[in-house]
Amino acid sequence: MAATQQQSDVDELFDVKNSYYIGNYQQCINEAQRVKITSPEMKLERDVFLYNAYIAQKKYRIVIDEISEKSAVELRAIKSLAEFFANPNKRDSILQSYTEKFGKYENENHYIVIVGATMYLNDGQVEKALQVLYPDDHLESLSLTLQAYLSMSRLDLARKALKKMQDKDEDSTLTQMAQAWVNIALGKEKLQDAYYIFQEIIDKYGSSVNLLNSQSVCFIGQGKYEEADSALQEAMDKDSNNPSTLVNSIVLSNHLNKPSELASRYLTQMKESHGDSRFVKDYINKENEFDRLCKEYEIPA
Repeated sequence: MAATQQQSDVDELFDVKNSYYIGNYQQCINEAQRVKITSPEMKLERDVFLYNAYIAQKKYRIVIDEISEKSAVELRAIKSLAEFFANPNKRDSILQSYTEKFGKYENENHYIVIVGATMYLNDGQVEKALQVLYPDDHLESLSLTLQAYLSMSRLDLARKALKKMQDKDEDSTLTQMAQAWVNIALGKEKLQDAYYIFQEIIDKYGSSVNLLNSQSVCFIGQGKYEEADSALQEAMDKDSNNPSTLVNSIVLSNHLNKPSELASRYLTQMKESHGDSRFVKDYINKENEFDRLCKEYEIPA
């Protein structure tokens, strides 16, 4: 009887989910395609992570083409997420349509909560994202809540969200990563603790661009610029166009006094490939504001 109970507690999608959580999206897709499906519920959950991994790889067309109006409501919501990222100029209308179609499910469907909150966070509507997340105490929702609080510099509330995650599952990869994110926000000696957490995850499950970038942030915060450079080079080898890698490389180039054209090259790549990112939008706004001030205080010839 005990053996039967233990077997039923095994999460057959653990490798699929874990690969997604650490940002190893191709591994997530590979695992999802080889796992043996034993129930309709398992198939739906598998498909949720599979399509989210394709979205993370910016392969939006696969998601949009394969999910139809006959698909489960969770998958149709994920299709809206793919359309949201694929059409930066139509995000307002996509969000409105999403709310009309799926808003009624947000209090009862965890996957739809995640999709809605993800859209709002990427649209800069942090408070709206928190409203959607609030009723849901799933580990993934708590993780997004914690990230939202950190983006608002509300470390006190982020630590409360972390405590809830630890109470639910202290050993989960998501919880461990959340602890590392809080440690980074705390800074100082906690940066080394964060590094060790990321390294332990890498030792268990392999490296990913996300984990390597996280380690580089820990190194930069400690002034260990050579170590940060090594981590970023490894991340660059995995994905030379990753926005986090490019931004961290811009910052690090200045710390290491590398040739100015190198940072300029990374910045040009960011503007070309990730023009809708918050970093690029903020940078362009600051450039325009600087030019305006220069003209305002320009001394007449």
